Amino acid sequence: MSTPPTGSRVVVVGAGFAGLYAATALDRAGHRVTLVTQGLGGMQLSQGTLDVLGYRATDERGSERVTDSLAAIDELPEEHPYRTIGADAVERGVAEFLELAADAPGAVVMRGDVRRPTLLPTAVGAWRPTAFVPVSMLAGAPEPGKHLHIVGIRQLKDFHPQLIATNLGRTPLDGVGPVESSWSSLDFLARAGEIDSSPVVYARALDEPATLSRFADRLATHVREQALPEGAVLGLPAVLGLERHPEVLSTLERASGVRIFEIVMQPPSVPGMRLNQALTRAYKAGHGRLLLGSSVVGVKSEQSAGGDQRVTAVTVHVAGGDRDIACDHVVFAPGGFESGALELDSHDQLHETALGLPLHGVLPIEELVHGDYWGAPQKLFAVGLRTDGLQRPVDETGAVVYSNLHAAGSILAGAYRWQEKSGEGIALGSARRCIDAIVETSREQTDAPAGVQGVAPREQKGA
Repeated sequence: MSTPPTGSRVVVVGAGFAGLYAATALDRAGHRVTLVTQGLGGMQLSQGTLDVLGYRATDERGSERVTDSLAAIDELPEEHPYRTIGADAVERGVAEFLELAADAPGAVVMRGDVRRPTLLPTAVGAWRPTAFVPVSMLAGAPEPGKHLHIVGIRQLKDFHPQLIATNLGRTPLDGVGPVESSWSSLDFLARAGEIDSSPVVYARALDEPATLSRFADRLATHVREQALPEGAVLGLPAVLGLERHPEVLSTLERASGVRIFEIVMQPPSVPGMRLNQALTRAYKAGHGRLLLGSSVVGVKSEQSAGGDQRVTAVTVHVAGGDRDIACDHVVFAPGGFESGALELDSHDQLHETALGLPLHGVLPIEELVHGDYWGAPQKLFAVGLRTDGLQRPVDETGAVVYSNLHAAGSILAGAYRWQEKSGEGIALGSARRCIDAIVETSREQTDAPAGVQGVAPREQKGA
């Protein structure tokens, strides 16, 4: 945008899927956005794919794969965040995120279906359902007659092609049957004299033209030695470049003469890093401000003429002390336990650490955590904020805490994201609801006659 924004002042807390998407979309809608984040955001911990809903619980211990992710939302428990978010917001949020990622500098192009999950191989040889995947993973989707040949790099730690191929071949799939698979390994050093290099080291090395040329030659020779069946595709560890990924992938496919797909490894994942880079650049290309390395420690609020409490400023801890950022709206997307936004202390007490907002799903510790790894979900991970239809956190009575603070992402209560494969859908759908609420409220305030905004200021600090 060439014209500076003149809309509402919005503070977005958190730079994961929900925060980065909300900040970028609101900035493009003409609002004055400040994105506050303590770290680099959780996108780098993701698979670099978009999950919407892969599994639905059938009872306390079991689950089944869904065939239509959006239709299955209506069958989820009432306390699930999707029931408040709604299928329409999920569909719109995902579509807009995909557009932002594809148009950003360092674009990440993804393909898929918001309703029908695609199956992809994992680094342990399981099949994982997801909605949208980068084009570099598409060739790994199972099809009748397709042969998957998994190639490992001996000097790359934590990628085991024999394990992957063997497990994939053992798993019958509806409509496909057992998948034909095989494996091999080759030697290739990302950096001279270094063994057990990380995926990120390999990805950065392959961004260098000389290293890419060496690896392309090595891979081409290796493929010829394997005498692969016709129609085979190669599964490689997800290390195929960071900044020059499309060029790396096309170079290797031309050299080997076969289609290639990436298999995501442990976090930080290279595909997740690519996605994070693309969305961060999309946000920075606008007018929004970014406060990196800053933690939210409280808010200032006042009582409006209508009697509700409104946040007037977000208090941020920065070098040298605390700073208040004036705002008209807040999007609160700080993450969950993994980011430190939720905390279980040494006295078995649960807290939302930034603002002390009321948590839902809190039970005695013996009911939240159990020792049966393969048993029922750990209820601890369903603890979080409950919201109204505008994504505003509510207390135990259902009363809205702050009328202009909207919550999104992993901070929301009621979902087992890892088991359901629903994390990105919840993040983007809830962020879309936050955006809608802010845009609509701002429009109403612009159209309304000027009046008294509020009195009785007060301050709230986090627990």
